[in-house]
Amino acid sequence: MLKFTPILLAVLYGLAMYRFSVWRTSRELDAQSSELADPALQPIMQSMAKALDLPRIRVHIYEIDPVNGLAAPDGRIFITRGFYKKFLDGDVSGEEIASVIAHELGHVALGHSRRRMIDFSGQNALRTALAMVIGRFIPGVGPWVANMLTSLLAARLSRSDEYEADAYAAALLSKAGIGIAPQISLFQKLDALTKSHSGRAPA
Repeated sequence: MLKFTPILLAVLYGLAMYRFSVWRTSRELDAQSSELADPALQPIMQSMAKALDLPRIRVHIYEIDPVNGLAAPDGRIFITRGFYKKFLDGDVSGEEIASVIAHELGHVALGHSRRRMIDFSGQNALRTALAMVIGRFIPGVGPWVANMLTSLLAARLSRSDEYEADAYAAALLSKAGIGIAPQISLFQKLDALTKSHSGRAPA
């Protein structure tokens, strides 16, 4: 039983760190965001709300410059001030904004925040176990190899979540009568949009 203690502690540590991260992120979002209220976007938002059988879709603006959208662990949807400014400047369309919001709604609807908590804790436990096992055979490099392998796993799981959210967004945009053309056009210009702003990206 004692040999499993470090792995159990790693799981508990992972859960605690995830909860702390959620709390810290929620506080930051509360302090640095306000609800998006743009009449030009209302018809598009309402068409998505109708497709989801909801009275409305609430979106917030997160006051940072990097161009991005995010779904908070509590289910709130955000676009960054930098992204909204691209809309105001005419660099992105309302439908392209909607495609990002639909993507973030996908993360919420598919339970990706909950999955991230499980993944993060599992990866922490796996990292500890690998470091212990590899360290027996190659002393000194066990933690380094374990970190590398779990980082690769985390990247793969994150990519899987993004693909699922993209598929959800495509289905929602189609049902709302917007179609997937804005989703495709935004992908094509995303590199240029994200490179035009420096600064800390949302976690």
